[in-house]
Amino acid sequence: MMHSILSPQDNARIAEAVGAAEAHANGEIVTVVAHASDDYADVALAWSALVAGLALLVLTLATGFYLALVDGVLGLWDHQWRPHEVFELALLVGTVKFAGMWLLLLWRRLRLMLTPGPIKARRVRARARTAFRLAAQGRTQGATGVVIYLSVAERRAEIIADASIAGKVAPEVWGDAMHAMLAHFRETRVADGVIAGVAAVGAVLAQHFPRDAKPGNELPDGPIEL
Repeated sequence: MMHSILSPQDNARIAEAVGAAEAHANGEIVTVVAHASDDYADVALAWSALVAGLALLVLTLATGFYLALVDGVLGLWDHQWRPHEVFELALLVGTVKFAGMWLLLLWRRLRLMLTPGPIKARRVRARARTAFRLAAQGRTQGATGVVIYLSVAERRAEIIADASIAGKVAPEVWGDAMHAMLAHFRETRVADGVIAGVAAVGAVLAQHFPRDAKPGNELPDGPIEL
């Protein structure tokens, strides 16, 4: 069972920050904090296959050396290797290398380290879009919802806005909010990062969508933890 990322005090602080930001803007901010955006099992599979393939390549390029090495270890002096024995050895080597790498990559930290940055970025953004569709898209009067999504394992964040906001605010405008979040987030101050992001997003919303006769609070202020 995964531990909670945010404490009850963190939840209360974030909800208070969201309420304060929404008090000055016609927008609804939803914060989502995820343990990870993907398990990257396909990356572990690819690395395991690559290691097994490289082992077979080395065995192919230096067959005589490795067959002599096996003979020495097993005490098979002057052994004449038959084709099916060579294939059996290759199968054993490939299987052991594949299984060994797969077991190593059960350690999530190593798996994340070996996952290329662009893949992590795409997975985080895809999970953020799913969270946006479920938590905010089309759920406010005037389509003014914004999701702030943070993925702890990848140490990445995304900001996705509903149609009305996206039509007026270019994606690069959220840069300050992203910087404010990640400065805390990279030092594992998750709640502080969320609060900084909320404040920065609230400032953008207040500038482009100042508060007027807006309906009451349409979406929960507290963070969603995945």
